[in-house]
Amino acid sequence: MSRVFLIWAVAHSVKEVQSEDSVLLFVIAWTITEIIRYSLYTFSLLNHLPYIIKGARYTLFIVLYPMGVTGELLTIYAALTFVPQAGLYSISLPNKYNFSFDCHAFLILIMISYIPLFPQLHFHMIHQRRKVLSHTEEHKKFE
Repeated sequence: MSRVFLIWAVAHSVKEVQSEDSVLLFVIAWTITEIIRYSLYTFSLLNHLPYIIKGARYTLFIVLYPMGVTGELLTIYAALTFVPQAGLYSISLPNKYNFSFDCHAFLILIMISYIPLFPQLHFHMIHQRRKVLSHTEEHKKFE
């Protein structure tokens, strides 16, 4: 969901952030991650998974996750300046639904949500790395 949100709700909707270096940062991180992920899936389906692909999947995230998150957060931060001026996706009272939504505040909440969520996802991948790569090393010992 974060990818759809960042591409559509932030980068597409706030034209001023499209030229930010932070967009390039998260796009590069996402691209490398997906190439590795889908290579792993493809080779796994073929029952021929090279160790370099498995190693890349469970090692490069150590750099790519923080790189992507940094790009995402910097892009959202850059958008914060332009969202209130344009009133982007904001609904103010009074209206017939008696409902209001402040996109600026929502973006701030999204940024704050990275504090508990990013470490949880990163440590999950570290645990997966330990589990998958240590199993591979043990398996190699017996061959």
